[in-house]
Amino acid sequence: MKRILVTGSNGLLGQKLVYMLKHRTDVELIASARGQNRLIDQSGYQYLSLDICDKQNVDTVIDLVKPDYIIHTAAMTQVDDCELDHAACDKANVDAVTYIVEAAERNKSHLVHISTDFIFNGKEGPYDEEGVADPLSYYGNAKWKGELIVQNSKLKWAILRTVLVYGIVDNMSRSNIVLWAKGALEKGNPINVVDDQFRSPTLAEDLAEGCILAVENNATGIYNISGKDQFSIIDLVKEVADYYGLDKSLINPVSSETLNQPAKRPPITGFILDKARRDLGYNPHSFKEGIALMEKQLEAMQKA
Repeated sequence: MKRILVTGSNGLLGQKLVYMLKHRTDVELIASARGQNRLIDQSGYQYLSLDICDKQNVDTVIDLVKPDYIIHTAAMTQVDDCELDHAACDKANVDAVTYIVEAAERNKSHLVHISTDFIFNGKEGPYDEEGVADPLSYYGNAKWKGELIVQNSKLKWAILRTVLVYGIVDNMSRSNIVLWAKGALEKGNPINVVDDQFRSPTLAEDLAEGCILAVENNATGIYNISGKDQFSIIDLVKEVADYYGLDKSLINPVSSETLNQPAKRPPITGFILDKARRDLGYNPHSFKEGIALMEKQLEAMQKA
C-alpha cells in the first residue's frame, strides 16, 4: 500500500490526480490544498487543509501523514501575477519547495515535483531533458530555483516538466486556453491570438498519468510530460474552432509584443517526450483527442 500526499488538490492537475487515485486499492490517498475541499466527490480519500507557504503547516501535515510519495502540484502559476508580485511568487514557488523538501527528507518521502517549460528562453524548442535553463520571466526563474532546491536535496525525487495544461474539473477557479477560445468564439467575439509562440498543449489527464507513472516506476530524475503535438498558439486556437465548427475569421493574429504583458514568454517551447515514453511508458493523447475528452466531460457536467 502506497501512501500518497497530493498538494494543490483543488487545482486542475490536483483534482485529476485525486479522481484517478482514489479508487485504487493499492493507494492510501491524502489530498491537500489551501482552505476547503472543492471537489464534488469527497469519498475514498482523506482531505487535509494545507497552505504550502506556511512552514509550520507543512511540517505538521507531512509529519502527520508520513507519505511514501508526495506529488507536489501546488504553485503560483499566473505568470504575469508573478512578474508583478515577486514576494508572493517566491513564497509559493521557492520558499514552499524548501519547506516541502525539508519535511519530505525528514519523513523519507519520494517527491514528484511539477515544473514548467518557462524555465527555458524559447530560442530552441522543442526541448529534451538536457535543455539549458535560461528563464525570461520571474515565474520561470522562481520555478527553476524550485527545481534546484529539489535537485540538491537528499531526497529521492522526480521533476516533471510540463507545458500549457488544459482540462476541466469541479468548481474551476480559472479558465484555460481551450475553454477561453471556445467560450469567446461561441459568443461571436473576435479574439486576438499570438502567432509567434509555439507550445505542446498538455491534457490534465495526461499530466496526472505522468505523475502516477513516476510513482509506479519509482522514477528519479527529470522527465518531460506534455502533449505530443506542437502548435503555434494561433493554430492551437484554430484547432479548437475547427473541432466545434466555430468561425475562424474571428481569430486575429497578433505578435507577442502588442499584448504588453508584464512577463516575457519564451517564443518556442514544447517537449521531446522520448525519455518519458521509454522509461515510464508515457503515451499522451493528441490535442484533438484531448478536446474530445474534455467535451465529453463538459456534456456530463451539464447533465448532472
